[in-house]
Amino acid sequence: MRTVKLTKQERVVEDALLNGEYRSVGKDEFHQIASAIASRKKDAVLNIRINSQDLKSLKQKAQKLGIKYQTFISELLHKMAEA
Repeated sequence: MRTVKLTKQERVVEDALLNGEYRSVGKDEFHQIASAIASRKKDAVLNIRINSQDLKSLKQKAQKLGIKYQTFISELLHKMAEA
């Protein structure tokens, strides 16, 4: 039998599943979740020039939050676009 090597993140998900930390959802809730994920799909590329100090500051703030800086910037832009 061949064993599959899981990444750290995959092991966390597997452990949570085995510990019963996930719950089943109904068909309607599933479609709401799927629609929300689809609407947030990143399908455009943006290249901009910014001040290096601003970028450094954004990277530091993202690191404090434990997320990648590009994800952090994308979320900031999304919040401004939705406002």
